[in-house]
Amino acid sequence: MERQPEGVVRSPPETVREAQRLLDAGMPFHAHEVFEDAWKSGPEASAPLWRGLAQLAVGLTHAARGNAVGGARLLRRGADGIEGLPAAPYGIDVPGLVRWARELAGRVEEAGPAVDAAREAPRLSGSRAASSGSCRARAARRDPKETA
Repeated sequence: MERQPEGVVRSPPETVREAQRLLDAGMPFHAHEVFEDAWKSGPEASAPLWRGLAQLAVGLTHAARGNAVGGARLLRRGADGIEGLPAAPYGIDVPGLVRWARELAGRVEEAGPAVDAAREAPRLSGSRAASSGSCRARAARRDPKETA
Protein backbone atom coordinates (compact mmCIF):
# COMPACT_ATOMS: atom_id res chain seq x y z
CA MET A 1 0.00 0.00 0.00
CA GLU A 2 1.32 3.42 -0.92
CA ARG A 3 1.84 6.09 1.69
CA GLN A 4 -0.75 8.79 2.14
CA PRO A 5 0.12 12.01 0.33
CA GLU A 6 1.69 14.44 2.80
CA GLY A 7 0.54 17.97 3.47
CA VAL A 8 -3.11 17.44 2.59
CA VAL A 9 -5.26 20.07 4.26
CA ARG A 10 -8.60 18.66 5.36
CA SER A 11 -11.36 20.01 7.55
CA PRO A 12 -11.56 18.38 10.99
CA PRO A 13 -14.60 16.27 9.98
CA GLU A 14 -12.78 15.14 6.81
CA THR A 15 -9.72 14.28 8.89
CA VAL A 16 -11.78 12.15 11.27
CA ARG A 17 -13.62 10.38 8.42
CA GLU A 18 -10.44 9.61 6.47
CA ALA A 19 -8.52 8.47 9.53
CA GLN A 20 -11.41 6.21 10.60
CA ARG A 21 -11.57 4.70 7.12
CA LEU A 22 -7.86 3.91 7.26
CA LEU A 23 -8.04 2.53 10.80
CA ASP A 24 -10.95 0.29 9.85
CA ALA A 25 -8.94 -0.95 6.85
CA GLY A 26 -6.08 -1.97 9.14
CA MET A 27 -3.83 0.89 8.04
CA PRO A 28 -3.04 2.76 11.24
CA PHE A 29 0.23 4.22 9.92
CA HIS A 30 -1.70 5.86 7.10
CA ALA A 31 -4.19 7.20 9.66
CA HIS A 32 -1.21 8.57 11.58
CA GLU A 33 -0.20 10.55 8.48
CA VAL A 34 -3.71 12.01 8.19
CA PHE A 35 -3.59 13.11 11.84
CA GLU A 36 -0.10 14.50 11.34
CA ASP A 37 -1.33 16.65 8.43
CA ALA A 38 -4.09 18.05 10.66
CA TRP A 39 -1.59 18.67 13.45
CA LYS A 40 0.81 20.56 11.18
CA SER A 41 -1.73 22.49 9.10
CA GLY A 42 -4.41 23.24 11.69
CA PRO A 43 -4.70 25.87 14.38
CA GLU A 44 -2.22 25.64 17.26
CA ALA A 45 -5.08 25.15 19.73
CA SER A 46 -5.96 21.83 18.05
CA ALA A 47 -2.38 20.54 17.85
CA PRO A 48 -2.46 18.51 21.11
CA LEU A 49 -5.52 16.58 19.89
CA TRP A 50 -4.11 15.72 16.47
CA ARG A 51 -0.63 14.96 17.87
CA GLY A 52 -2.13 12.62 20.48
CA LEU A 53 -4.27 10.86 17.88
CA ALA A 54 -1.23 10.46 15.63
CA GLN A 55 0.62 8.86 18.54
CA LEU A 56 -2.28 6.46 19.16
CA ALA A 57 -2.29 5.46 15.49
CA VAL A 58 1.46 4.89 15.35
CA GLY A 59 1.25 2.99 18.63
CA LEU A 60 -1.28 0.66 17.02
CA THR A 61 1.11 0.39 14.05
CA HIS A 62 3.95 -0.77 16.31
CA ALA A 63 1.69 -3.19 18.16
CA ALA A 64 0.50 -4.66 14.85
CA ARG A 65 4.11 -5.12 13.76
CA GLY A 66 4.92 -7.03 16.96
CA ASN A 67 6.80 -4.23 18.73
CA ALA A 68 5.02 -4.57 22.07
CA VAL A 69 7.29 -2.18 23.99
CA GLY A 70 7.12 0.62 21.41
CA GLY A 71 3.44 0.08 20.76
CA ALA A 72 2.49 0.23 24.44
CA ARG A 73 4.71 3.26 25.02
CA LEU A 74 3.16 5.23 22.15
CA LEU A 75 -0.38 4.20 23.04
CA ARG A 76 0.16 5.52 26.57
CA ARG A 77 1.90 8.69 25.33
CA GLY A 78 -1.02 9.40 23.00
CA ALA A 79 -3.54 8.73 25.76
CA ASP A 80 -1.65 11.05 28.11
CA GLY A 81 -1.58 13.70 25.38
CA ILE A 82 -5.33 13.76 24.83
CA GLU A 83 -6.49 13.06 28.38
CA GLY A 84 -8.07 16.18 29.83
CA LEU A 85 -8.95 17.70 26.45
CA PRO A 86 -12.60 18.53 25.84
CA ALA A 87 -14.61 15.31 25.78
CA ALA A 88 -15.81 15.50 22.17
CA PRO A 89 -13.84 17.91 19.96
CA TYR A 90 -15.07 17.38 16.38
CA GLY A 91 -17.21 14.53 17.72
CA ILE A 92 -14.17 12.54 18.87
CA ASP A 93 -14.75 10.50 22.02
CA VAL A 94 -11.58 11.48 23.88
CA PRO A 95 -12.36 9.62 27.13
CA GLY A 96 -13.24 6.48 25.16
CA LEU A 97 -10.01 6.66 23.20
CA VAL A 98 -7.98 7.11 26.38
CA ARG A 99 -9.60 3.97 27.83
CA TRP A 100 -9.08 2.05 24.56
CA ALA A 101 -5.40 3.01 24.35
CA ARG A 102 -4.60 2.11 27.95
CA GLU A 103 -6.44 -1.20 27.74
CA LEU A 104 -4.71 -2.14 24.47
CA ALA A 105 -1.30 -1.09 25.83
CA GLY A 106 -1.78 -3.45 28.78
CA ARG A 107 -2.86 -6.34 26.56
CA VAL A 108 0.02 -5.78 24.14
CA GLU A 109 2.56 -5.85 26.96
CA GLU A 110 1.07 -9.02 28.48
CA ALA A 111 0.44 -11.00 25.30
CA GLY A 112 3.49 -9.97 23.31
CA PRO A 113 2.53 -11.14 19.81
CA ALA A 114 1.36 -8.75 17.16
CA VAL A 115 -2.25 -7.62 17.17
CA ASP A 116 -4.56 -7.33 14.18
CA ALA A 117 -4.71 -3.60 13.42
CA ALA A 118 -8.17 -3.73 11.82
CA ARG A 119 -9.67 -5.74 14.68
CA GLU A 120 -8.15 -3.47 17.29
CA ALA A 121 -9.01 -0.22 15.49
CA PRO A 122 -10.87 2.19 17.74
CA ARG A 123 -13.97 4.14 16.85
CA LEU A 124 -12.99 7.78 16.90
CA SER A 125 -16.49 9.13 17.40
CA GLY A 126 -20.02 8.09 18.07
CA SER A 127 -21.48 5.77 20.64
CA ARG A 128 -19.07 2.94 19.84
CA ALA A 129 -15.93 5.04 20.40
CA ALA A 130 -15.19 3.54 23.79
CA SER A 131 -15.41 -0.04 22.58
CA SER A 132 -12.28 -1.77 21.41
CA GLY A 133 -11.87 -3.04 17.92
CA SER A 134 -11.86 -6.59 19.23
CA CYS A 135 -15.48 -6.14 20.33
CA ARG A 136 -16.38 -5.01 16.80
CA ALA A 137 -14.51 -7.96 15.31
CA ARG A 138 -16.44 -10.43 17.49
CA ALA A 139 -19.70 -8.80 16.44
CA ALA A 140 -18.72 -8.91 12.76
CA ARG A 141 -17.99 -12.64 12.95
CA ARG A 142 -21.53 -13.33 14.18
CA ASP A 143 -23.77 -11.91 11.47
CA PRO A 144 -23.01 -8.89 9.30
CA LYS A 145 -26.70 -7.88 9.42
CA GLU A 146 -26.55 -7.57 13.23
CA THR A 147 -23.67 -5.05 13.14
CA ALA A 148 -25.19 -2.74 10.53
